Amino acid sequence: MREGLRWRLLVAIFVLAVGVVYALPSIPAIGTSPIKKFLPEEKVSLGLDLQGGIHLVLGVDVDKALSNNLSLMGQDIRSVARDEKIFILQPRVAQGEKLEFVLLKSSQKEALDALLKKSFNRLNAESTVLENKKVRYTLTYTPEYRKYVADLTLDQAVKTIRNRVDQFGVAEPDIRKQQGYRIQVQLPGLSDTERAIKIIGKTAHLEFKMVREGVDPAKAAKGIVPPGTEAVQELHRNPDGTYTESVIVLNKNAALTGDTISDARVAYDKFNNPYVAITFNSSGARRFEELTGQNVKKRMAIVLDGKVYSAPVIQEKIRGGRASISGSFTTEEAHDLAIVLRAGSLPAPVKILEERSVGPSLGQESIDQGITATLVGGALVMIFMMIYYGFSGVIANLVLFMNIIFIIAGLAAFGATLTLPGIAGIILTLGMAVDANVIIFERIREEVRRGLTPLKAVEEGFSSATLTIFDANVTTLLAAIILYQFGTGPIRGFAVTLSLGILASMFTAIFCARIIFGLWINGKPGRKLSI
Repeated sequence: MREGLRWRLLVAIFVLAVGVVYALPSIPAIGTSPIKKFLPEEKVSLGLDLQGGIHLVLGVDVDKALSNNLSLMGQDIRSVARDEKIFILQPRVAQGEKLEFVLLKSSQKEALDALLKKSFNRLNAESTVLENKKVRYTLTYTPEYRKYVADLTLDQAVKTIRNRVDQFGVAEPDIRKQQGYRIQVQLPGLSDTERAIKIIGKTAHLEFKMVREGVDPAKAAKGIVPPGTEAVQELHRNPDGTYTESVIVLNKNAALTGDTISDARVAYDKFNNPYVAITFNSSGARRFEELTGQNVKKRMAIVLDGKVYSAPVIQEKIRGGRASISGSFTTEEAHDLAIVLRAGSLPAPVKILEERSVGPSLGQESIDQGITATLVGGALVMIFMMIYYGFSGVIANLVLFMNIIFIIAGLAAFGATLTLPGIAGIILTLGMAVDANVIIFERIREEVRRGLTPLKAVEEGFSSATLTIFDANVTTLLAAIILYQFGTGPIRGFAVTLSLGILASMFTAIFCARIIFGLWINGKPGRKLSI
């Protein structure tokens, strides 16, 4: 055996062995057998359309995020101005897109203008001198910063939802941004659908707001509240697990939000009732200490997704950046709330715009139909190759089988998800793999007609056809990469299997098939070539 052929054979055996090792765990019978412990953990994951699950489209309320961010910037402006001995009244957000406050001394206008230009130049500032020598300021976003905050909100929402899904334990989720500030969430193989929707859809938008005392409850129930305040429902849990609601009046602007939380865990009080203990980051701890220090003996409401869960009286300044949320939770409710807070509160409320469920039975039917289509298509191709090319067709069928092994192994090794369009991609690559063999066989036939020996005809046929096959497959591979980069879930599934199939078919058709031909006729001048 020639030295070059020996090395090619060793490489092919090694690659095939690795492919078999990675492909075996995806076979159900192997996955439950004793040899499973000797095989890799990775196996082919099935997509939403094959194993069932849930598909959600969420809409992100970016305007709310912009308003919240503007409110926090107002607090920062007041804090920085106070450090510079510049005194302004409490800023407030008007119409969701304007920040308004009053400077008490017009003589400090130049100093405040300089401060805003230096530290808050992302806002456009307009000022009006009032008759009482005070100055009213109105600040709005610059167009560039508004777009930046909106895009950042969407990115943060995607990251937060992905963190929640990961902690919930869903394998192979597909979470991606869409136009119009929407997020697509696909959760294949979900067993507890309702609970997952609750966790993902829960904004967990946590706010700390001061309670406005002295407001007539009857008027508040009708929505008649002082300017700068809002009537919010406060929840009270009953012994039977239901909730009753009452109206409480809060300052409209949040004093602190949950985006400064660094940790959240379930804890238990002395009566063994669960609550959620939260820890702020350094910035949040500083703000929380200032907030509690300035409002001793006043009530502070803990607002989660627009509902007040508790409104305790601040007894003293709270240092250390720790607080708790108690709302007569069950253990599961406290655990789920800790998950969403620890993963990060969504930067803005979200709404479920679309919800579709795929049952496991429908997924199994898709799998069965896909396997049937693959087997029927593959069988027809193999029969045609054996009839038309004889023993050479058998070689083509052998490398075609190797091609399928490599695709399955690639899906498992790279953690890719097999979808129904992905099965279509596999069927397409089977045809493309055979097409490469057809090009090679036709070139070998031409060389045989010219009177070359079988060994020389095989060498010339593979050498002549290799460049043509390479060019054709590379252009298709580039198209598959573009589909994966810019496509959505089903299209990306098709692109994954198409890409793996192209790479596998080039390796098997050009490299492996040549080795088998070489083993068949090498050193046997009298052996005929059946092609």
